Amino acid sequence: MSDPEYDVLVVGAGNAAFSAAHSAREQVDRVCVLEKAPAAELGGNSYYTLGSMRATYGGLDDLRPLLDELDEREAATFDLPPYTVDDFAADMLRVTRGRTDPTLMRILVEDSFPTLQWLHRHGVKFKLQSDNQVFEVNGRKKFWGGGTIATVGGGIGLIEQHLTEAKTTGIDVRVEHQMTGFLVGPAGAVEGVVCRTPAGEVVIRAKAVVLASGGFEADARLRAVHLGPGWDTAKVRGSRYNTGEGLMSALGIGAQAYGNWSGAHAVAWDINAGPYGNRVLTNKLQRHSYPFGITVNIEGRRFVDEGEHFRNYTYAKIGSAILRQTGGLAYQIFDQRGVGLLRTDYGHEGASQVVADTIGELAQKLGLDPERLERTVAEYNAAIGEGTFDPTTLDGLRTNNVEPPKSNWAQPIAEPPFVGFPVGCAITFTYGGIRIDEDARVLDQGDRPIPGLHAAGEVVGGLFYENYPGGSGLMSGAVFGRRAGATAARYARSRA
Repeated sequence: MSDPEYDVLVVGAGNAAFSAAHSAREQVDRVCVLEKAPAAELGGNSYYTLGSMRATYGGLDDLRPLLDELDEREAATFDLPPYTVDDFAADMLRVTRGRTDPTLMRILVEDSFPTLQWLHRHGVKFKLQSDNQVFEVNGRKKFWGGGTIATVGGGIGLIEQHLTEAKTTGIDVRVEHQMTGFLVGPAGAVEGVVCRTPAGEVVIRAKAVVLASGGFEADARLRAVHLGPGWDTAKVRGSRYNTGEGLMSALGIGAQAYGNWSGAHAVAWDINAGPYGNRVLTNKLQRHSYPFGITVNIEGRRFVDEGEHFRNYTYAKIGSAILRQTGGLAYQIFDQRGVGLLRTDYGHEGASQVVADTIGELAQKLGLDPERLERTVAEYNAAIGEGTFDPTTLDGLRTNNVEPPKSNWAQPIAEPPFVGFPVGCAITFTYGGIRIDEDARVLDQGDRPIPGLHAAGEVVGGLFYENYPGGSGLMSGAVFGRRAGATAARYARSRA
């Protein structure tokens, strides 16, 4: 059966997809969003996020017009230094070791703040991340690590606001439409998609298509093939529907594979979490306060520099480090000084944790060798050098003559009771994808645009390698979704 033609068809229903749909709707009338999942599970990976969006700004006055929730009395206690284009670019270059695509990176960085403004005009509400991105030092509340602004209601709120805007502007949203392939015309242009639905196969035609269907992180076989041994055992932090059909279909019609296909965003995750994202707890299963304690493997030994940098610049690679350990297991250990700095996520009902008055007792409860863990803690404590602890800066309070080192925030594990959190690896999204140009047009093997095909979000490769600055994923989805929608709409109008 065949459906009426759309101007622009968007495959996917996360933040990148809705950004593309809103942008296309500014120019054309008939826009459709296709979602593989049922209505109750719509939203892709975006639904499971904190809603953090990394963007440039000159200070609080730049952000104030965008903030739908701001207590001005509390704001008077904030220290919010500028986060410039150069700052954002330097962070991207550092965490990717210079491998980020320079053109895409520059677009992400330079368009980040204008895209926040554009999203706000389209009904997305923002607030300061003053709960988990602020520490109080000398009576001032200091933001750190470039994590400043997030959507009201987190990822759940973000998707709800996108849906409201889509309904208001007349964008069709179809659920339970699993894309199985593209319609390609005799001249090689993409002219729609084929979908599997509860009613059978459906052909949906469009003048232009935007692919925003995410990566392949929810497919265990593809993880093992591309990421390597053991990755089939990782849990999935977000949507179980991101299994790569759109990405593989694009490669099947000649799209160029691009980016870090053996790399992925993967985090420390509550060991007792389910195999896929939890629609109620969403991001509350993450365990990101490791800079303020130590992390050991099942042998009771440390294996990472917990204080390498702010967690915003290390949390996306900590999951990979955990997966490489025996059994893919690790244990975050804190004393009461560290407990006082834990993110609010650690406190949800049912969180996996163990409490004990001694390190030996803690080891027994965690199933670790008490003597080995006691030795690890003693060696770590003895290696701590001189300095002043400050969680809002790279304070240089480090260890000496111990491997691996801890480069910042090294405080003794000495004040009982001690708390241990068993953690595993959860994959968020894959870094490998397809290549796009500066207008978000999908490129073929010869670097030529495939007519009628555009892409945004996690299906795009080239931005992130091995690591990732927190909040840049949602920002990338919005920046390139906006571009993809606008370019697709112009292309559709040219075919009218």
